[in-house]
Amino acid sequence: MEIEKILLSQRDFFKTQQTKSPAFRKMYLEKLKKLIISNENMLCEAINRDFGKSKFDTFTTELSFILNDIDYYIRNLKSLSKPKKVRTNLVNQLGSSKVYAEPLGCVLVIGAWNYPYQLSLSPIIAAMAAGNCCLLKPSEIAENTMKAMASLINENFPPEYLYVYEGGIEETTALLTLKFDKIFFTGSTKVGKIIYKAAAEHLTPVTLELGGKSPAIVTKDANLEIAAKRIVWGKFLNAGQTCVAPDYLLIEETIQEQFLEMIRKYIKEFQYEPGSEQYTRIINQRNFQRLVRLIDKEKIYSGGNFDEEKLYIEPTILNPIDWSDEIMQEEIFGPLLPVISFQSYNAALNSVLELEKPLAAYLFTHNAEEKEIFTRKLSFGGGCINDTVMHLSNDNLPFGGVGSSGIGNYHGKYGFETFSHQKAVLEKTTWGEPDIKYPPYSEKKLSWIKKLL
Repeated sequence: MEIEKILLSQRDFFKTQQTKSPAFRKMYLEKLKKLIISNENMLCEAINRDFGKSKFDTFTTELSFILNDIDYYIRNLKSLSKPKKVRTNLVNQLGSSKVYAEPLGCVLVIGAWNYPYQLSLSPIIAAMAAGNCCLLKPSEIAENTMKAMASLINENFPPEYLYVYEGGIEETTALLTLKFDKIFFTGSTKVGKIIYKAAAEHLTPVTLELGGKSPAIVTKDANLEIAAKRIVWGKFLNAGQTCVAPDYLLIEETIQEQFLEMIRKYIKEFQYEPGSEQYTRIINQRNFQRLVRLIDKEKIYSGGNFDEEKLYIEPTILNPIDWSDEIMQEEIFGPLLPVISFQSYNAALNSVLELEKPLAAYLFTHNAEEKEIFTRKLSFGGGCINDTVMHLSNDNLPFGGVGSSGIGNYHGKYGFETFSHQKAVLEKTTWGEPDIKYPPYSEKKLSWIKKLL
């Protein structure tokens, strides 16, 4: 098949060693940046056709991330690529030790539809910076953005270095039969398992960026106005179709009514109406119907309206919710916010611990002890105290999951390391070597070895 030929051409090109040159990497990173900037309108129009994303949201949540990633790697490429000298232990004296960041080879990135540019191109940029040849398979669900990326890259980059492969499940399945040196996947846990199983056939290392039920916890010691504003923004950004969106709200019982009124106020203030610049539509009919089925009409606190023709679901608060309710059995990935109240902070955290480890977790409080317990007790990919989602915007922090929410991480230096092999090299002098490790053995040699090791 055609894609197999492209992969073989990438293997041949990688063997030429050209991608190992920092100048080569920098040249193509700069080229990609110029292409994104000069084609911003085309990219914005494509994503708007897919699910109504505004130019404002496309820049702030997609293109700005990509451009910042490129700038980070251009700025830090020299230091990231430079061999790192490490301490040499006593038994290896006289010698020196270094760690070389070596590109893995030919990598496959499988992107996601909810942030189709960011979640496809950010890992690609990290792989390019690390010196790899790359094959990108965007999600076919966001069809117009898939075609936009294919046009942008395939018309401007040599396919033996960087190529976008279009298609759906059949094409992705065919890709997974091929041997890559790394697979990077963003998507659901269900599909992540399929990717992981296919990669195991070739012993291919995998990074999985998945999801999960990410809690937002608010205690009576929080700044309630700020908490409400930031939770509403983080939850309903992209109509809730965000892997790190607050999935459900845990609220201390004594402040519940007051806080939910603040939530309602900010939903109204942010003007999440159909077709507005602030709000996207649901990506397709299948996801729309899945979300509508999760709306328990008896538990609607606010919202609950929807328009099937426009694929619009109003920001909806569901309260009171119990842990056994259907909406608490799976990641929501939409504009529905279930609310569970608690009396005991520690009991609430224990309930979170009963679930699979989430991709993100958020705590709103000014209580130092509550902050310490949160960070010590809960295991999650990453998160915020007194904010939501914004940890993604700091390229000094790794982004990734843990347990069923993912394997591995990226962003900044962590992305460079994800697409690199850390090659260890020990260089020894050829003089001054004692004979204690060589035969014939003796008790005296053993005693010296015990002192040295």
